[in-house]
Amino acid sequence: MAFDVARIRGLFPALGDGWIHFDGPAGMLVPEQVASAVSTAMRAPVSGPGGAFPASQRAESIVTAARRAVADLVGADPAGVVLGSSAAVLLRRLVDALSERWTLGDEVVVSRLDEQTNIAPWTHGAKRVGAVVRWAEIDIENCELPAWQYENLVNARTKAVAVTAASGAVGTRPDVPTIAEFAKRVGALVVVDATAAAPFLPLDMNALGADVLVVSAQAWGGPAVGALVFRDPDLLERLPSASLDPGARGPARLELGPHAYPLLAGLVASIDYLAGLDDAATGSRRERLVTSLGSAKSYHAGLLAQLSTELRALRHVMVIGDAMRRIPALAFTVTGKKAPEVAEFLASQGLCAFADLGTSGVFAALGVGEVGGAVRIALAHYSNVFEVNQLVRVLEELR
Repeated sequence: MAFDVARIRGLFPALGDGWIHFDGPAGMLVPEQVASAVSTAMRAPVSGPGGAFPASQRAESIVTAARRAVADLVGADPAGVVLGSSAAVLLRRLVDALSERWTLGDEVVVSRLDEQTNIAPWTHGAKRVGAVVRWAEIDIENCELPAWQYENLVNARTKAVAVTAASGAVGTRPDVPTIAEFAKRVGALVVVDATAAAPFLPLDMNALGADVLVVSAQAWGGPAVGALVFRDPDLLERLPSASLDPGARGPARLELGPHAYPLLAGLVASIDYLAGLDDAATGSRRERLVTSLGSAKSYHAGLLAQLSTELRALRHVMVIGDAMRRIPALAFTVTGKKAPEVAEFLASQGLCAFADLGTSGVFAALGVGEVGGAVRIALAHYSNVFEVNQLVRVLEELR
């Protein structure tokens, strides 16, 4: 596999700042080709769609290209790709549309492993119509999300099951296909948040069993654009429309206002960047994405194994969770130190990491707030062994 991290680092002008970036939970840095695509599109004449002149046709071609690129990323039909400003906005729009047909006593299932992005819209929608929210719990020892519990969580009143493809907090990758199988037995819609998984894994929404899948380009170094992908585009026609255009069809039914065309151009460039992570990848863009993200997965597995092993060897550091299947994201605590103190010390040594006070999401479920929170880090495509060694060295000084 030709995952050349030195070559990949050369694609990121921002790495010239001299900092070591483990701040992946907020999204990766932006590669040059993405910045150039956005800049080029902003300089070109782009108008609204529907006109017979070049500037209008350029707008239409950008939107079409963006839908195709996202479809290639997740193995879907471009006709089912809804574009918007973020995963959070799109999930809220989806739940608002779905909940118009829920009634008192209907149920939705969410998980303690998920980010608030894939929890808050469902709990809000359920509260609005009097639906019941059921919770899938995590194993506090290893942060796994046991799939067997879903057999008891779903029933004939279950309308939707929302679950993450991977946790951006503790790295866990739950068994989504098995969860989806339980949901489909009762006819529930399966909505998968693949935001944290998309930068590190080849995605196939059919294999996952997802009816709807959401991604956010910022996670892999793209612009502030999200996509909501429907496995069956016909489902869009059966949902109440959120569009301001009463004649809207297909994905436009869940899209509000004009698109940010330069950002959509950047979205296409960012997916092309993912397809080129492995410089030996060939074939269609979909084929190159599968090869490149497979190479990225292997590279990060080795780097994460080294990082996890060395952190666990530090007696004053506790790594949270130990899932069998995971993405290269993890969280840890330091004995006698609150998370903000640790994050500030890391910053003083040139390392970027986030402190989470443990007031929501998986850390709240684990009670991490009681020990001063946790430090969250995530590897990126440009992370290397030197940076991992630096993180371990700096944390050793906190003994």
